[in-house]
Amino acid sequence: MMKKFFATLLCLALVAGLFAACSGSKDNNAKADSKKVGIAVLSENGAFTDMRTGIESKLKEKYGDNVTCVYKNAAGDAASLSTIVSDFDNGDYDAVFTIATPATQAFVNQESETPCFFCAVSDPVAAKVMTALDTPDKNATGTSNAIPVSEIIDMGYKLTPDVKKWGFIYSTSQVNATSTVKAAEKYLDSKKIAYAEKTVENSADVKSVTQSLIDGGCDVIFVPNDSVVQDGVSALTELCQEKKIPTYCSSATTVASGCTATLAIDDKGIGEKTAEMAIQYFDGKKVAEIPAQVCGIDYCSVNKTALAAGGLATPTKDTVGYEVKVLEAAK
Repeated sequence: MMKKFFATLLCLALVAGLFAACSGSKDNNAKADSKKVGIAVLSENGAFTDMRTGIESKLKEKYGDNVTCVYKNAAGDAASLSTIVSDFDNGDYDAVFTIATPATQAFVNQESETPCFFCAVSDPVAAKVMTALDTPDKNATGTSNAIPVSEIIDMGYKLTPDVKKWGFIYSTSQVNATSTVKAAEKYLDSKKIAYAEKTVENSADVKSVTQSLIDGGCDVIFVPNDSVVQDGVSALTELCQEKKIPTYCSSATTVASGCTATLAIDDKGIGEKTAEMAIQYFDGKKVAEIPAQVCGIDYCSVNKTALAAGGLATPTKDTVGYEVKVLEAAK
């Protein structure tokens, strides 16, 4: 009787142990499959928010509840950004996503062992976050929204064929903006088209510098992706609309702020593409084996209010060569 009793206890113990082992194995597998990523940005705007949404939605689609995304925004403060990227380099993160050039440079310059997947860095080589697009060498790769300046300028002439002199406004503290303006000027030089450039120290300078460009004979203004100028771009667009000066730019977000038009990259889409590159890494590829991707034009974005202010007709796909998305008014 006692033997039967102890045999029963032994069976129960074995069964309990088996269940515990299975449960523990399941928990360990779940832990092994879980991902924790950081997302850093210097400052927020509509484009960056859409990029972040694209990153998070693609990771959630792949990993569901097994991915944790920690988002930190430096609110435009360089010291805060330094703290954020340092926190993300504490060994607790499987990967870090950086949106735009400043956050990417700040993280990559730490020479972290945590891989960096950057989103929307216009010129990664000029920003010194990699030596060549095809061969990532600083534990960082990602997507480039290299601005198609020549195509945007050509589009500008389709909408406003009589403009004579381009004006460029940017901050020299913005690597992306500087490289975009220099590329645009090189293209205009090849066409023997006149231009002028002026820089701003802060967003409060934007209106007066724009006025100076107009006073200097510029009859069209180009705004690159520049967080400093973007903070004051409403003053620029109001002034230009009042004077019937067309304004072309590098981002649909700037069109939403009142610029006339651009050839745009889908912001959520570029975020998704960046996340797909991280998924390749999580699936076993080395960062050095994942080349950076240059994302192409998705559509033409125009601002209806700006078009009306300049007496311009809404373009069609036949006019500009791309699907046209019309924004009703400046935001």
